[in-house]
Amino acid sequence: MQAITVKDRDAGVSGLALTEVPHPHAAENDVIVEVHAAGFTPGELDWPSTWTDRAGRDRTPSVPGHELSGVVTELGYGTTGLTIGQRVFGLTDWTRNGTLAQYTAVEARNLAPLPADVDHVTAAALPISGLTAWQALFDHAHLTTGQSVLIHGAAGGVGSIAVQLAREAGARVIATGRAADRDTALGLGADTFVDLQAEKLEDIGEVDVVFDVIGGEILERSTALVRPGGTLVTVAEPVTVHPHDGRAVFFVVEPDRARLTDLAQRLRDGRLKPIIGAVHTLTEAASAFTPDKRTPGKTVIRVKEA
Repeated sequence: MQAITVKDRDAGVSGLALTEVPHPHAAENDVIVEVHAAGFTPGELDWPSTWTDRAGRDRTPSVPGHELSGVVTELGYGTTGLTIGQRVFGLTDWTRNGTLAQYTAVEARNLAPLPADVDHVTAAALPISGLTAWQALFDHAHLTTGQSVLIHGAAGGVGSIAVQLAREAGARVIATGRAADRDTALGLGADTFVDLQAEKLEDIGEVDVVFDVIGGEILERSTALVRPGGTLVTVAEPVTVHPHDGRAVFFVVEPDRARLTDLAQRLRDGRLKPIIGAVHTLTEAASAFTPDKRTPGKTVIRVKEA
């Protein structure tokens, strides 16, 4: 089968190549999924798990990508809860071959059934963005009705979902991004938008929750905006500067079948809409890691034509 692989860590994105690789094996409690659409995170070539297994051993050439939507074609020994021919979507293990391939092996518990009226490209944009946004806002920050939340990168894959979820929860949403993102963020339901290139972040004032996907200087400056008892949550990097009288949380998203099912239902109800930034074929996937221009939303790789 064909897959995008990497084998030279020093080569970076130039080391991505479309190659022929063996068909994956379904271990105990695994399923094999024929991938119809896949998602990736541009920075994952910097993750140790892209290059080594859980024991720290080299596992190259490895297949990047950790989001998928597709159809179950094979069940591993002892696998329950899914059936051959079933449409599924979900989040794969960080330390195994990923989803930029025609087929991939996934633990069954990491997948959720995909309703027939949700297309694969849309579904592939949801797992990391949807689960990250939900876990940040509600599992870690415990956002509730009437609170205020500052969401950085509000037009991106994660941020755009976070804006919608926070708005539905009854929070006051302050979104940030570049000037070109203003209409997108306000259209998703943000109450206020701040252009990080032209407006002063500190003028926002105190908020109950900060959700950061940028890191660096923006993360550090945001700590001062957390009111006493509030929470700063980031997925960008471990926190080194903490709010004066609040919590700071750095986390890595975790698979959650029940929450994926809930997110899919919200999508079907029209309460949630992932922003698809660009769609590429598997042949074009390597170039998608380094786009010529910044694209709002989530980039998706269409692996199999419908």
